Amino acid sequence: MLETERFEIRIAGFGGQGVVTIGRILGAAFSVFAGINSVNTQSYGPESRGGACRSEVVVSKADINYPYVRRADVLIALSQVALDTYRHDLKKGGLLMIDPDSVQNVAVADDVRLVPIPVSALAHDSVGIKYQNVVALGALQALISDYIEAEAVVKAIEAIVPPNTLAGNRAAFEKGQTFVRELMSNA
Repeated sequence: MLETERFEIRIAGFGGQGVVTIGRILGAAFSVFAGINSVNTQSYGPESRGGACRSEVVVSKADINYPYVRRADVLIALSQVALDTYRHDLKKGGLLMIDPDSVQNVAVADDVRLVPIPVSALAHDSVGIKYQNVVALGALQALISDYIEAEAVVKAIEAIVPPNTLAGNRAAFEKGQTFVRELMSNA
């Protein structure tokens, strides 16, 4: 499925938005459930909630000698600070996914593929705001389905999230996927 030698994903936002969990699930989906080399790293401030944080997943057909994102193929910005900090690391032609409720000032190069997904609103209106990260994950998987199948991500969700949240996480993942499918069919 992976056509390129190296594929880099950065997820960024504030602590409490589930950024680290997205990276953990995505890393496991690639490595454990799809059998593709991947590494997941995280960075966050001392604040457990509200501080800046990011999670990165580097995927490669070959061994991964450098585990950090150099030039992101995908950037998910769940806050304005995240976009302002990392937009310059996005590759030409890269995918930028934002939550338009949290990111209003979107000044990016013309060669960036901008996809606004209202993850917080979708989560709030359906499964609950605490699942906004998995709504974002579902949307991302639908956008990069050439790289990772939904089944691998669902298996990773099942392996990582607490059992009492599994139904909500599955519903959130499907909500994100459905939104992107409808968005692409209307484009």
